[in-house]
Amino acid sequence: MGVRARVSEDRRRMRGQGYRPIQIWVPDVRAQGFSAEAHRQAAAVAAAERDSDDQAFIEAVSAPWDEE
Repeated sequence: MGVRARVSEDRRRMRGQGYRPIQIWVPDVRAQGFSAEAHRQAAAVAAAERDSDDQAFIEAVSAPWDEE
């Protein structure tokens, strides 16, 4: 069985189980400038006031489900 047939069969089987395919775009961590931008954003977060509304929001949406 060729690759195309195997992929088609896997997709058919997954759809039969109630799944659907999606496509997700994520940043390319290999791209030039990614590391510098990640560092810049991390520094901005670290420099933010700990009790700011932004930080409270981040913590609220980041809480594990079992902590609620």
